[in-house]
Amino acid sequence: MPRILSIDYGTKRVGLAVTDPLQIIANTLTTVRAHEAIQYLKTYLEKEAVECFVVGKPLKMDGTDSESAQYVEKFISLLTKNFPAVPVKRVDERFTSRIAQRALLEMGLKKKDRQKKENVDQVSAVLILQTYMENKF
Repeated sequence: MPRILSIDYGTKRVGLAVTDPLQIIANTLTTVRAHEAIQYLKTYLEKEAVECFVVGKPLKMDGTDSESAQYVEKFISLLTKNFPAVPVKRVDERFTSRIAQRALLEMGLKKKDRQKKENVDQVSAVLILQTYMENKF
């Protein structure tokens, strides 16, 4: 069974998470620089089958697009251009960074490790993926 890959897109860093082959568990994958994300995904998809990409949709509290939505849309255009056979799903990503920071604190990570944006980006991608998986069924 192909995996589901989740993307927490930011203009500097992109957090990635992926399911296990049975699509039961969401795991952190990595964080890459935004300008390296497409190449990383090309390399990853050469080794692993991916059913779909799940991309966080940045929204304001009132449900309208946030300021960063335009950058996410440009990235989605690159995804569909480079991977036309892989559908892109959208998931509301409001509060994922805040929840990710709280989760890192509850895991007992040292302050230095909690402040690493890469860790927050990866956990945010996991939260986006978990939300998608919970609503998929």
